Amino acid sequence: MSTTTTEEAQTTGDGHDEGVHDIVHIRKTAMWVFLGSEAMFFAAMISSFLLYRTTTNGGPGSELFEIPFTSASSFVLLMSSLTMVLAHHSFGRQDMRQTRIWLVATALLGATFLAGQIFEFTVFFEEGLKPGTSPFGSAFYMLTGFHGIHVFVGVLLLTAMVILSSTGRLKPDSGLNVELVGLYWHFVDIVWIVIFTVVYLLQV
Repeated sequence: MSTTTTEEAQTTGDGHDEGVHDIVHIRKTAMWVFLGSEAMFFAAMISSFLLYRTTTNGGPGSELFEIPFTSASSFVLLMSSLTMVLAHHSFGRQDMRQTRIWLVATALLGATFLAGQIFEFTVFFEEGLKPGTSPFGSAFYMLTGFHGIHVFVGVLLLTAMVILSSTGRLKPDSGLNVELVGLYWHFVDIVWIVIFTVVYLLQV
């Protein structure tokens, strides 16, 4: 009887582990599919920008870009990838205090990037570069604005992770949540490297 019970328990345990593994696999696959679809959206927008980058209709264009300022903002965003890695590493060691610190740092760096982008857009509007000014303006705001929305969503996700951690609801078995948020954040950073190169550096 005891042997049978032990075997049943082991079978049940193995089945539970397999079920958890399947769920983890499905969630990771779903995230990669989502990021792949987003990559295609960005690819289409980048292609549109390249097509219209010289079509300013006589209005302002890339001459308004302040490369040093945008480079500094880009550096801030890229540094957030490092803090995200440190947050994930700290969570793996179950150091929740350090995890919160690095998650907050990542969110603040993302918010700083967004503040810089808003300031840049404000200056461009004052100089006459608006979405309806020209195909160049439309393509520029569509691409960079779409990326900005992704950064904003990432900041919200990071903030949610911090709140869950502070209230004790970010458990040791929640590592997948941190990992998926990290994947999303790294994707946003990588996309910005491409956008910064195509939109700003190729215009010089």
